[in-house]
Amino acid sequence: MFTEALLVAFLSTAVRACTGTISSLTDVTAASACTTINVNSFTVPAGQTFALTSLLAGTTINILGDITFGEKVWAGPLFSISIIICIITGDIVTVNGNGHTFNGNGQFYWNLKVLNSPAQAFSIDNSAPLIISGITIDDSLGDQANSMSGGAPAGANTDGFDVGNQAPLTISNCTVKNQDDCVAINSGTNVIFTGNHCSGGHGISIGSIDTGDIVSNITISNNVITSGANGLRIKTVATATSATVSGVTYSGNTVSGVTQFGLLIDQSYPATLGTPGSGVIISGINFVGTNTFTIASGVVPVAVNCGSGSCQGTWNWSGLKTSGGAANKINYSGITGYSG
Repeated sequence: MFTEALLVAFLSTAVRACTGTISSLTDVTAASACTTINVNSFTVPAGQTFALTSLLAGTTINILGDITFGEKVWAGPLFSISIIICIITGDIVTVNGNGHTFNGNGQFYWNLKVLNSPAQAFSIDNSAPLIISGITIDDSLGDQANSMSGGAPAGANTDGFDVGNQAPLTISNCTVKNQDDCVAINSGTNVIFTGNHCSGGHGISIGSIDTGDIVSNITISNNVITSGANGLRIKTVATATSATVSGVTYSGNTVSGVTQFGLLIDQSYPATLGTPGSGVIISGINFVGTNTFTIASGVVPVAVNCGSGSCQGTWNWSGLKTSGGAANKINYSGITGYSG
């Protein structure tokens, strides 16, 4: 039987305090055995994944050049990373981007078929604490129409961050320019989304929440949302059951230039303000500090569409101020402190 001291000694002998260099996919396996990995500029061949797997605890990855991905219609992903977590030391992996770019060549997919655009930029399912900061996701070329998009933006399904976390997650100081959710928190707990700038897409979203999904203890703070369809939203699937959204706090967010809703809480997804379901319980949705929405004429500042008995408790919205726009559409009486 290993004692803790013996296990630490065993783990320490397995760690190679070396520096690995990646200049092509053929370098990945050898470099992944080191605790410092330098990634030079190279092109990932079409149809292959740049996969950093089973990285050692405490590894530092230095991005030293731009990474370009070849163009092919396939399931992906383009890039993935997995980590061996040391449960004793709690070490994590650090990635230094150094201002370089991962270029997914999304325009290739948009010009082929709108529905075949690359999927979300980041799909996050972390089982240990994770911080993502300083990322720029620029899908603004997708705002342009092409011959196959019928005059609409060619980019679609370009979520910035899709979250289904299992451990604390912080996403901060990122910029997302896209045509879908800036972030979509689909399940998980202890998520902080702070200091980010979102434009052109569907806003900062919780959901869509489906059967069995649990979302709790979410902080959305000090973000700037400009243009796009929505500012903030919570969307639950109309037919979903045994799911909950609770403990969501909004603070210091600003919304302007949206075309549909400043805030949308809707239990009729995939419809919008349709017949709501009642199988997802929503509670503890609060606005604190100062959240400011500047809404254009004809746009709905706040819409809340709850199913029968599925929105519960008192929601304190004293920290929400909206100006301009059309009349609100709110069917839940448990909201306090908000007067427009």
